[in-house]
Amino acid sequence: MSIFSIGVTGLNAAQAGMLTTSHNISNVSTAGYNRQQIVQGTNTPLLTGAGFIGQGTNIQTVKRIYDQFLGAQVLSAEAGAAEMGSYLAQIRQIDNLLADPSAGLSPALSNFFKGVQDVAANPASIPARQSMLSAGQALVSRFQALDQRLSEIREGTNQQIAGQIAQINNYSAQLADVGQRIALAQMGGGQPPNDLLDQRDQMLRELNRLVRVNVVNQGDGNFNVFIGNGQPLVVGGQAYQLKAVQAADDLERTMVAIVGVGGTALALPESQIAGGSLSGLLSFRSQTLDAAQNALGRVALTLAQNFNDQHKLGQDLTGALGLDFFSVSAPVVRSSSLNTGTGVPAVSIDATTIDQLTSSDYRLSFLSGNYRLTRLSDNQVQTFTTLPQTVDGMTIDAGAWSPDANDSILIQPTRGGAGNISVALSDARQIAAAAPIRTATALTNVGTASIGAGAVNAPSPTNSDLQNKVTITFTSATTFDVLDETSSVVLASGVAYVAGADISYNGWTTQIIGVPATGDRFAIEANANGIADNRNAALLGALQTRNTMGGGATTGPTASYQSSYAQIVSAVGSKTNEVEAIGAAQQGLADHATRALQSLSGVNLDEEAANLLRYQQAYQASAKVLQIASKVFDEILALGR
Repeated sequence: MSIFSIGVTGLNAAQAGMLTTSHNISNVSTAGYNRQQIVQGTNTPLLTGAGFIGQGTNIQTVKRIYDQFLGAQVLSAEAGAAEMGSYLAQIRQIDNLLADPSAGLSPALSNFFKGVQDVAANPASIPARQSMLSAGQALVSRFQALDQRLSEIREGTNQQIAGQIAQINNYSAQLADVGQRIALAQMGGGQPPNDLLDQRDQMLRELNRLVRVNVVNQGDGNFNVFIGNGQPLVVGGQAYQLKAVQAADDLERTMVAIVGVGGTALALPESQIAGGSLSGLLSFRSQTLDAAQNALGRVALTLAQNFNDQHKLGQDLTGALGLDFFSVSAPVVRSSSLNTGTGVPAVSIDATTIDQLTSSDYRLSFLSGNYRLTRLSDNQVQTFTTLPQTVDGMTIDAGAWSPDANDSILIQPTRGGAGNISVALSDARQIAAAAPIRTATALTNVGTASIGAGAVNAPSPTNSDLQNKVTITFTSATTFDVLDETSSVVLASGVAYVAGADISYNGWTTQIIGVPATGDRFAIEANANGIADNRNAALLGALQTRNTMGGGATTGPTASYQSSYAQIVSAVGSKTNEVEAIGAAQQGLADHATRALQSLSGVNLDEEAANLLRYQQAYQASAKVLQIASKVFDEILALGR
């Protein structure tokens, strides 16, 4: 090879270096671009008697500066950061909603019970009663508004899940296409198509922000992309599709399914979708949204049941026994579309154990001839051989359910509680502020005994004799007889007297204290014209601070309505702070990993400017070689003339 050829190789190498450097500078702002550099090698030297004489240089390849291990760290950190970012964006909506001092539930609860206290203070006042009804309407409207907003957030979450599934499908199709192009390029030229590799890795990075992916390189330019526990998204040049489907037992729940052979969509367990914004949406819905909406419904159901139970123990302005003040819906029971049996079980709230209601959903399955009930919040399982059964404040009766093996039912005891609560009364006179009974002491009594005001037994008695007149006559200082004068029936005789002990008949209970004398009489009768009586209104008002929620099978209730709502607000607030802290940490890891990758693969304009000068000087030096070679050649020719 002549000196001219050696100079030309130098020119070509310098030109390739300038082209590569210019390409780097042009793409300094291109997302996902990794800097490139030429790899030079020497041409095979020529053996002469004086040794090996160099024959110039050649460009072996244009190398893409990239570290797959740093890239894997970026993918892992970004998937975690995207998950927490998606979760945080959703949970902040609930946090702001429930904690709002004016739009939350607490002000409406306080105003309602203030209305009850006003009626207790002036039970005969129609304006006070009307104000209580209005406050009740405002309370149920607040319940409904909060539930409606939570339902809107649920619908928005479902739409986002469907939208992100569409994006994932788009990326998987593009990855399969660019993978084929990379494979063809490598087969044709034998050199790595760096720009295509950058495009593929950038697509993979964006896909990974949606759902965490696992990548397996095939070695021929293609690679396989998997999610979850090995579900394929891309295998070589084949892209697989995900699909947004409705849950088999809950039409309000959008699930992620993978489309298999023949177009069959198989729903994936949410636990298999880990990392990425899609996982954040799924986790938010199952961990926070479901619990918050159920917990709000639990407050509404418990308040309505407790208030109705007490209200029915009272008497309204017309002298009639109290009716339900609130109306609520029955628990939501959903049959799976995969069931082959018929019907659904009957599920109702159990008034006597309503304090044990939880904010969880339940799945009832029929397996091996037994009923298996799973509490979905903690996966606690109970197995029953027969129904009905009372569990966690609800009673489950087989009813018309005729299940086949493996059939399942989704039970949502409290989901519709807040959205479906309403005021059942429309007439202020129907507010049962008075007690339906009153007690009296005969004027002829000579002993020192006195009788209490009496109370109607809870739950509301069905005995039609509740308001019959009953007399208690002491036959001695230590015994008494009980007579239902309305029906002329002797209810008891010779009853031993114990001062302060409960005396219960016809659905009421009272106490007598002191020392009676033979012949002393006491009466329990209907509270006729008791329009100024506030005994039941006072008991209704006392529900505000009474612990009626948060009980267990072996423990009594531990929380009031206000404190239960405060627990919802606190739980959402704590989860918000937790997600925010974890998200900040994950974002920090992502930023650190990205900087580490960029320090290796990113374009540094100062470095590229220096490279341009270096290649320019190399080009000029190679050109000088050609110039000198040409001059030497001319001089040699001149010598031959």
